[in-house]
Amino acid sequence: MLRSIERRNLRQKKSTLGEHLALLSVKYGVYPNEVFQALVAAKKNERSVCGNLHIEYRGKLKDEIIFLITKNNDVVAQFRVEEEFLLRKDNPFESWMNSDKIKRKIAKQNNDSIYTLIRDLRAGMKRVNVKAHVLEIPKPAQVHTQFGNTVMVVNAIIGDDTGKVKLCLWEGQIDSISEGNHIEVKKGQVCVFRGEKQLRLGKNGALSVLKGNQTGKAQIATVR
Repeated sequence: MLRSIERRNLRQKKSTLGEHLALLSVKYGVYPNEVFQALVAAKKNERSVCGNLHIEYRGKLKDEIIFLITKNNDVVAQFRVEEEFLLRKDNPFESWMNSDKIKRKIAKQNNDSIYTLIRDLRAGMKRVNVKAHVLEIPKPAQVHTQFGNTVMVVNAIIGDDTGKVKLCLWEGQIDSISEGNHIEVKKGQVCVFRGEKQLRLGKNGALSVLKGNQTGKAQIATVR
């Protein structure tokens, strides 16, 4: 009975920690898996960096590792993590992000006037807004889908002053933009395909061509 209670308390503690990491990721624009990997790296190397967050190993108390997270020398958080937790390979990152509390936090933070710089795009980000120039549109390629049909797809190269990224376009989306256009992506998502970051529209995303140079009118969100 005692062991059962201990196991239940341990699961609750891990769940709370996971939610805490998810809240940090939403607030500072980094993916939970990146925060987790930064903790692992800090345990090994004493320090690590995740976006604009600095993570420092502060010692060990029994079976728990103490971490300090700062941003621009200001303390963001300090907490303990069980060493066993850092060794897990099956951490439920997606379930942390799908909790009601995290969804409410994301909804509260979402703002159509906030745009993300390309250098700050992270795999797993969703509902991101980006303004960029179309640098290159390669020749579309035919792709066979799981439904047995063939569709056209192209990975356009878009960029801003901070970097470049591939924008995956399908069928009718391909002809909606041209090289040299200044475009806006709304509610896009960042994926990794064959080892490269890729911006996609998904089901809810939108793509439009902007008139003139409107980059200066957006509030840019950097990873903090």
